Amino acid sequence: MASTLNPYLNFRDRTREAMTFYQQVFGGELSLNTYADFGMSDDPVERDKIMHAQLTTPMGFVLMGADVPNAMPLPEGGSVSISLSGRDTDELTAYWEALSASGTVREPLTAAPWGDSFGECTDRFGIMWLVNIAGPDA
Repeated sequence: MASTLNPYLNFRDRTREAMTFYQQVFGGELSLNTYADFGMSDDPVERDKIMHAQLTTPMGFVLMGADVPNAMPLPEGGSVSISLSGRDTDELTAYWEALSASGTVREPLTAAPWGDSFGECTDRFGIMWLVNIAGPDA
C-alpha cells in the first residue's frame, strides 16, 4: 500500500457537526468513533466526544477529525488550509458554494492572474479552503 497524506482537523466539541457538514458537501462514507467506543474516557463530559472521524468520499478524498479533550489545548488552526483543485468546474464550484455559504469569503471564486479560477474562504468551523479550477490552457 502506498503512503497517504490526509488532513486531520481538530475541533472543540464540534467534530460530529463539522464532519457531517463535510459529508453533505463531498458525499461519501463517514465513520464516527467516540472516546467511549475506544474505552478512552470514563468522564461523562468526554465520553461522547469524537475521538476519531473519517470521511472517505467517492472522489477518493479522505478527511479526518477529532474533538480535542477539555484538558488539552486546542491547536491553532489558522496556519492550516485545505486546497481543492482540478478541472471539473461544476464539481469544484459546488464545493466552493457549499463551503463558503455559511462562512467568510476571503477571495471570491473568480479568474486569477495565472489563468485559473481561484477562491479562498473560511468555513463556519474556522477551516480555510482554497479552490483552484484549472483554466482552459492548463
